[in-house]
Amino acid sequence: QVQLVESGGGLVQTGGSLRLSCAASGRTIGGASFMGWFRQAPGKDREFLAASRWIGGSTYYADSVKGRFTVSTDYASNTAYLQMNSLKPEDTAHYYCGAAPYDSDPRRANAYTYWGQGTQVTVSS
Repeated sequence: QVQLVESGGGLVQTGGSLRLSCAASGRTIGGASFMGWFRQAPGKDREFLAASRWIGGSTYYADSVKGRFTVSTDYASNTAYLQMNSLKPEDTAHYYCGAAPYDSDPRRANAYTYWGQGTQVTVSS
């Protein structure tokens, strides 16, 4: 089993920044596996944001966050990050990290084997 724990959420004003962290523990995740970030607002489906392989640098972004959010990973510390800049009120949601196998499509939520409990991000106008 793999445990994922997100942190770094909170309340921020429009235009502000937050850095989310996702700490992985338990069974070793392969270096080619994906770490992805999704969000879910009340009444909406879980939305893909960004993903990266643990090692290798392949990254994927949703159009809605491209240029504002940056995903990164530190395999040595088993931690993935999501740097979020220029935040908008519509970014308000519960943010989740997940781990997906190396041969999956990291943009699809059903590709993910493990999920964290999430962290709340609220952007005030």
